[in-house]
Amino acid sequence: MKQLLERTHRKLGLRVELVAITSDGDRDQQSVLKDWGGVGVFVKELEHALTDKRIDLAVHSLKDLPIKQPRGLMWAAVPVREDVRDVAVTRSGKRLRDLPMGAVIGTGSPRRRVQLQSTYTHLSFAEIRGHVETRLRKVRDGAVDGTLLARAGLKRLGLLKKIKTETLPLEILLPAPGQGALAVECRSRDKRTRRLLAAIQDPKLTACVECERACLAALGGGCQLPLGAYADFHGNHKHLRLRAVLASSNGCLTRFEGSGPKNNPRALGRRGAKWLSATKNTQAQRDS
Repeated sequence: MKQLLERTHRKLGLRVELVAITSDGDRDQQSVLKDWGGVGVFVKELEHALTDKRIDLAVHSLKDLPIKQPRGLMWAAVPVREDVRDVAVTRSGKRLRDLPMGAVIGTGSPRRRVQLQSTYTHLSFAEIRGHVETRLRKVRDGAVDGTLLARAGLKRLGLLKKIKTETLPLEILLPAPGQGALAVECRSRDKRTRRLLAAIQDPKLTACVECERACLAALGGGCQLPLGAYADFHGNHKHLRLRAVLASSNGCLTRFEGSGPKNNPRALGRRGAKWLSATKNTQAQRDS
């Protein structure tokens, strides 16, 4: 982000200073994420630094951002998105389908666990969390047979070419809303920073993530909601397509695919959420 901003505003001679801030989610490697409430664990220290004017902007993984932002803060740019898919890393190097019966996959994500259970019925799952390096170490040390990670995160850490991974297709595992995208947050009243960030905004990408997060918000929000959602442009690029999947408590999956005009992405997200919720409730009544 530093290089992107400096390159974009080189005529202004802009210089960006990096300030490292460690979140509670980074420090606590043991607690189960759902016990925290699962909302804002990785962003609140950065937002406090923004509010206190210790920094002028904060760069977040978009999927970590709560639906509601603190008063006085705003997204100013969604500039880039890497590959949205998830990958599996196993100690043996085998693909998930080739692991033995009962092999344990470590993940703290209900979205990943429930979707994969429907395809890989021979696997079992255990709760783990922590830094990417922490999860990879647990695989190497034999605490679990494998783990699941965002491909984008591995690439940004320079690990994608250093470890053997299996990239999981969207047909098997839809990503979290906003996965792979970065969001840049600043103070709403900081007009100078907002102008600088407007130059790196990607309107099409913003429409995609607004659609995904509108679906998440309409279903109640929260990173522990077992929702996969991915929006992209298709056809003549005038319409958005949303693919989403929602899991029930008994592991059943409800799927949605639909499209809508690009100038109203949130409406498509809300429509997807309404369909998922209604279909899930119908299934639950039929099964009861």
